[in-house]
Amino acid sequence: MLDTGTLIALAVFALVSSATPGPNNLMLMASGTNFGFARSSAHMLGVALGFVAMIVVVGSGVGLAIHSSYYAGLTLKVASTVYMLYLAWKIATAPPPNVELRAGGKPMTFVQAAAFQWVNPKAWAMAL
Repeated sequence: MLDTGTLIALAVFALVSSATPGPNNLMLMASGTNFGFARSSAHMLGVALGFVAMIVVVGSGVGLAIHSSYYAGLTLKVASTVYMLYLAWKIATAPPPNVELRAGGKPMTFVQAAAFQWVNPKAWAMAL
C-alpha cells in the first residue's frame, strides 16, 4: 500500500498532467464545443482511463526497463523527436480546413480516446 505522502504526490501529479495543455485537452475542448458535454463524456472517460492504463503499464516495469537501458531510452527519445517533427511538418503544410466536413462529425469514442494515449507524446512524457 502506498503511504500518504506518495498518494498526495500522485494526486498532485495527476492534477498537473490533466490541467496542462496538450492534445487531449485541445481535443476535449473542441469536442465539448462542437458536441456538448454529454456527447463528449465517453471521450473524457477514455482519456482518463487510457492514461491510468498507461501509468499502470509503466509502473509495472516498462518504465524501469526504459530508464535502465540507455538504448531503449535513446530510441524512445529519437522516435518521439521524429514523430513531433513529422506532426509539426503536417500542421505547417496542411491546407486550410474545410468547414463543411465538420458538420457530419461525431465525438471520439471511449476506445478511440483510450487508444490515443498510446501515441500521445505528452502522456508518455508524463508517465515516464
